[in-house]
Amino acid sequence: MAKLADIKAPIAHEMMEFDKRFKSNLRSNTPIVDRVMNYMVRRKGKQLRPILVFLTAKMLGEVQDRTYVGASLIELMHTATLVHDDVVDDADMRRGFFSINALWKNKVAVLIGDYLLSKVLLLAVDQKEYELLGTVSTAVKSMSEGELLQIEKARKLDITEDIYYQVIQQKTAVLMETCCVVGAQSANASQEVQEKMQRFGRELGLAFQIKDDLFDFEKVNLTGKPSGIDIKEQKMTLPLINALQNATPAKRKEVIRIIKKHHNRPKKVAEVVDFVRNSGGLDYAREKMENHLKNASEILSTFPSSKERDALNEVIAYTGARKK
Repeated sequence: MAKLADIKAPIAHEMMEFDKRFKSNLRSNTPIVDRVMNYMVRRKGKQLRPILVFLTAKMLGEVQDRTYVGASLIELMHTATLVHDDVVDDADMRRGFFSINALWKNKVAVLIGDYLLSKVLLLAVDQKEYELLGTVSTAVKSMSEGELLQIEKARKLDITEDIYYQVIQQKTAVLMETCCVVGAQSANASQEVQEKMQRFGRELGLAFQIKDDLFDFEKVNLTGKPSGIDIKEQKMTLPLINALQNATPAKRKEVIRIIKKHHNRPKKVAEVVDFVRNSGGLDYAREKMENHLKNASEILSTFPSSKERDALNEVIAYTGARKK
């Protein structure tokens, strides 16, 4: 499997410059804000979003100042939504570190998220990048709607595969779409090319989320058993949806009752995990993921050969093979 460091090779200089600019965009004269921002910068994740922005821009043309602005807008927006998500989910950990709400409580976390969103607006207005602001703002709207749709459906556990795809399109795929569109816009690509890269980002994002779903049944915790964390949180993921669809009415009713009434009991959660693993739900989800990755690869193949296109193909391979 390709490593992220190898994927970043064609844009290594751009990523170093981006890190400098992004950190400068986080600065504040308020001490507590600076403390929280410094903590967040130290625990940055894979940086897959800015990687997509810069690889797309460089594949289609040249990286310009507006490419850095676009990548910063997306990273600021995404970080804000993660902070707010941790408050909504009452999550204590994020990427192996304590979440902002765990360290500074919910009030500070919500305000930090608001601060980051204000930075999105101010950066775009200051740079007069209204097209990029519109693209990023549309993504925030979609992600919020997707989260609310998931919450609404989780109450009844009646998510069909169509609704599931609607949710992950709005929650996950739209963010990768936006990265690719912003990269294309910053390189002054045509509308046709922008739409093509949007489709690429969508296919990649759908595959990325399905891979996350599979982790819930493939990953093991310290006891050596699947974690089943999505089941504990009453989330309907693709392997579970497919397993329920193929189950007898009696079995379906039994599994849904466990998820509703006994999701905090490890033994009961393990029963649901075993049910999904033995039903073909994992194979079905893997096949769907591979189809989305294949679609993404086919879209990329329509562009001329380049180091950046090769790196984007490695992103596809990384998405399907990643372990976390």
